[in-house]
Amino acid sequence: MLWSESKQKLFPPDVMSSADDQRPQAFTKPTFSEAQAQAVVESVFGFKVSEIQPLPSYDDQNFHVCVSRTTDTTDSPVEYVLKISNTESSRTPDLIEVQSHIIMFLQAAGFPTASVCRTKGDNITSLMSVDSGSEIKSYLVRLLTYLPGRPIAEIPISPRLLYEVGRLAAQLDKTLEKFHHPKLKCLYRENFIWNLKNVPLLEKYLDALGPDQNRAIVEQVIQLFKDEVRTKLRHFRECINHGDLNDHNILVESSKSAFADDAYHVSGILDFDDMSYGYYVFEVAITIMYMMIESKTPVEVGGHVLAGFESVIPLTPVERGALFLLVCSRFCQSLVLAAYSCQLQPENKEYLMITAKSGWKHLQHMCDLGQKAVEEVWFDTAKSYQSGLSGE
Repeated sequence: MLWSESKQKLFPPDVMSSADDQRPQAFTKPTFSEAQAQAVVESVFGFKVSEIQPLPSYDDQNFHVCVSRTTDTTDSPVEYVLKISNTESSRTPDLIEVQSHIIMFLQAAGFPTASVCRTKGDNITSLMSVDSGSEIKSYLVRLLTYLPGRPIAEIPISPRLLYEVGRLAAQLDKTLEKFHHPKLKCLYRENFIWNLKNVPLLEKYLDALGPDQNRAIVEQVIQLFKDEVRTKLRHFRECINHGDLNDHNILVESSKSAFADDAYHVSGILDFDDMSYGYYVFEVAITIMYMMIESKTPVEVGGHVLAGFESVIPLTPVERGALFLLVCSRFCQSLVLAAYSCQLQPENKEYLMITAKSGWKHLQHMCDLGQKAVEEVWFDTAKSYQSGLSGE
């Protein structure tokens, strides 16, 4: 397996939308060895690697890289993440460029995001052509600084931390209103399967579930989305969404606070690969869904996240009215696409099925309770923050 650095102009602009049809079989997940990844870091970015280890990933490939300090880099970080995009994402260099500039923009605005490292040629990405013997495949590579902290999935999440996460999600979307880039329109990812407006596209993947009760639930949610959400999209307020504030993409560190409820604070935001134009209510729905995953009282989670979000961006009545179905819809996206991806990547099943371990149970529970009962819990909890009952 040999590689060489290529120029991004190998791909014409008209392939920009091809990756957004997002049928998983269309891409090849990178399979760089540690030695090959090390060679990329050293030849493209100019660092001397002292240690390198693979990191879990969904459809790309990531490595944790430690580099040796030199007399020229005594003040530089020593830990990085090498991100190798899959073949289909690598056909959209403009999109990855915009995502990288957003990471830098948010860091400059005070958010705990990584720094983007430039190549020896002063670019933020490099296209590697890989000769596998039978064909040549191209992969975009980037190097980001490694962020300290633990995934929020690994700790007990307090109401205070849920509030902070919700507030952070809203602040992120609000801040991105000020972001400008000449290629920003590439975030309008028409058929991007992970954008909540495209929930009906899940019908293509339902065979991965088989004819069981889970499939029936998903079919019901998709139909409700078509009937009750899709018609309201024009009333939602548009924004750029992170789109994947899940419990493994939010890092936390111990706080110095003396209060038990303030034991942790957010120290890092990861993975901007699913960014696209969406709506404020999409961001809070996605965040609520993922914060429910590890909770022992999942239904109660939504109110705390919503309170934090609405402390920055209050939802309109029509947005609030769609929140329940949007959270259910995100459960369906995550669960269906994980099942489908497992058919393509059985060796990655443990990582792909993280959400499924409790996700189906939570989705079933929400459906059993019904929209009115769940909304009552969420909205009453959020209201309690306004009156100071939850310590805010």
